[in-house]
Amino acid sequence: MNTLPYFNTPQLELLHRGKVRDSYRVPSGERLIVVTDRLSAFDSVLETAIPYKGAVLNGLADFWFEKTRNIVPNHVIRMVDPNAMLVKEAEPIRVEMVVRGYITGSMLRGYLQGQRTFSGVTVPDGLTKHQRFAEPLVTPTTKEESDREITPENLVAEGWVSAELYEQMRVISLKLFNFASTWMAERGIILVDTKYEFGLRNGELILIDEIHTPDSSRFWDAADYARNPESAAQIDKEYIRQWLIANKTEAGYPTRLTEEVAAEASRRYLDIYQRITGEPLPSAGDDVNVLDRLVQNLAKEGYMQQEASVKTVAE
Repeated sequence: MNTLPYFNTPQLELLHRGKVRDSYRVPSGERLIVVTDRLSAFDSVLETAIPYKGAVLNGLADFWFEKTRNIVPNHVIRMVDPNAMLVKEAEPIRVEMVVRGYITGSMLRGYLQGQRTFSGVTVPDGLTKHQRFAEPLVTPTTKEESDREITPENLVAEGWVSAELYEQMRVISLKLFNFASTWMAERGIILVDTKYEFGLRNGELILIDEIHTPDSSRFWDAADYARNPESAAQIDKEYIRQWLIANKTEAGYPTRLTEEVAAEASRRYLDIYQRITGEPLPSAGDDVNVLDRLVQNLAKEGYMQQEASVKTVAE
């Protein structure tokens, strides 16, 4: 299968290259976000790209941004390609609002080692693997080269946000989480935890980046969880994390995935898209080159010339 690991073109001004998303300035002044098929885990980008991953992330983000406009405004203008979205400029707030409904992942690993306080939130003794919290917890982190747990009080003291802005973000994050949890529960999915990112546009708080995708969230199959919470089927990027943990050596985590693991990851991304939206990913059956399609669509928008040189490797 063809993938889009990188998108490099001299015709567009590169604003930022993230682990998965690349941002460009288009001639009209807006920001173009290209969602690649790269996959990051444990603060590293793997060498193996995942087929359809970028389109799934972009499509799901667009789906959720539209569904939650009544809760909070967002930066989306429109999708211009299955792997690209045109958005409004905003000043990013360098805080990730992590909302957790269950104890799992890094929180569970810390808990099993004796940690009881996470980003200022203290949890009780006696919790079991994958146990649901009585109420969702908000455990913010900083957005730095390596994300850092931090209390709301320290976020304010260090100048990341004001107390008023943090409270606004906290309340909105819980509303988003509760809305999505209900939506997914009706479709047999548990929203385990997720993160939200915000920005300021003309002084107004808006939602940016992505929302309720397999990269920003954990999902479990509700039926599997009901049978055995500790072995609930993971239908998200945690599948990759667990594979990396199981195959870690003294040299560190693997940098590449096997073909079988990459194919299973792709299947999981496509499956969660369909389960959430009720429809298969529109571009999944396209027998086209992802890069060619992207360039054609950007050319139609007048953002670049179709014959321009474009690379899909890291520079």
